[in-house]
Amino acid sequence: MEIIRGVGDLTDAHRGCALSIGNFDGVHRGHRAVLAQLAGTAAGLNVPATVMTFEPTPKEFFVPDQAPARLTTLREKLGALQATACIDKVVVTRFDEQMASLPPEEFIERLLVQRLSVRYVIVGDDFRFGHRRKGDFDMLSRAGLEHGFDVATTESFELDGVRVSSTAIRAALAAGDLAYAARMLGRPYSMIGRVRRGEQLGRKLGYPTANISPGRLALPLHGIFAVLVRRSRASKLPGVASLGTRPTVDGQEPMLEVHLFDFDDNLYGERLEVQFIARLRDEEHFPDLASMVEQMHRDAALARELLEQYAEGEP
Repeated sequence: MEIIRGVGDLTDAHRGCALSIGNFDGVHRGHRAVLAQLAGTAAGLNVPATVMTFEPTPKEFFVPDQAPARLTTLREKLGALQATACIDKVVVTRFDEQMASLPPEEFIERLLVQRLSVRYVIVGDDFRFGHRRKGDFDMLSRAGLEHGFDVATTESFELDGVRVSSTAIRAALAAGDLAYAARMLGRPYSMIGRVRRGEQLGRKLGYPTANISPGRLALPLHGIFAVLVRRSRASKLPGVASLGTRPTVDGQEPMLEVHLFDFDDNLYGERLEVQFIARLRDEEHFPDLASMVEQMHRDAALARELLEQYAEGEP
């Protein structure tokens, strides 16, 4: 999968494609239904299946303090798109003042027609684009008739009668319903990051942890979790994790701290994927470290039990 980092890096070699445009946060089952249709049409037209996404997201650009928590960082999103095995190219478009002020007609003319020479465009049924979100599916369809490209949309992908969306997944994660979030995603919710050196407090307390920065402006979930951890292509390792600001030790920066069961290898510098399987409880402020360690014992025991049950239910 080729990654084009910016419209300025588009060349004549990128002209002629089937395209889908969106944030694709989480690359959930609804997204993958769109991408499957994109790939099928691209194959029929003998052109690359191409995705255009934005960095930062429009909401992060306009109202960073109010933007919803990301399900996936850009790196995680690109990895999830590649994992679909049906996308040939991704255009990461910088969303800045220039992009925000671009009229929808110019968005179509400059990007879709002149730079990409699109043959086919598929978008979600709620797609909006251009200055003040004035562009919509009808405008895109009219432009397709004028410039000779087809435009399609897909019906909402539903699960149990509920539209699968990044918003619905965030709500499930915030409510601690990781199983339902996983059903909408098509996989357990996860975060990926590099292990960095911490204060070694966990090791002193008998619970050494791998410390990972979540890499997000805001967190989609908080608390203590039973987790499975993948390092490179190795098998998944069971553990318990804390995601939040560590109130007992006066933490400020959000941190993902993972304790792996029956494991004593060096993980510094490695990139780990942490899959959140079950939520155990909220973060708590304990009166002293001894009280915190007692609760950590209980958390670890419960996490082991839940992960054993999860393993029995896996296909």
